[in-house]
Amino acid sequence: MAKYSKSASKDVERAMKRRKSGKLKSGKGGKGGTVKSRKQAIAIGLSEVRAKGKKVPTRKTATRTR
Repeated sequence: MAKYSKSASKDVERAMKRRKSGKLKSGKGGKGGTVKSRKQAIAIGLSEVRAKGKKVPTRKTATRTR
């Protein structure tokens, strides 16, 4: 079974293209600076897909050590 839906991967792909053209912005509402990092572009694309409710694995959270 696939981890990501096809439409989800297309949305992430669109975010990567926006980064390449210099139109992808970071921060709430795109008010931050332009995104340069490839990893950051993927993370933004995945969070946009999660907001739409498409099939994407849950976000990894940091584990606390005691």
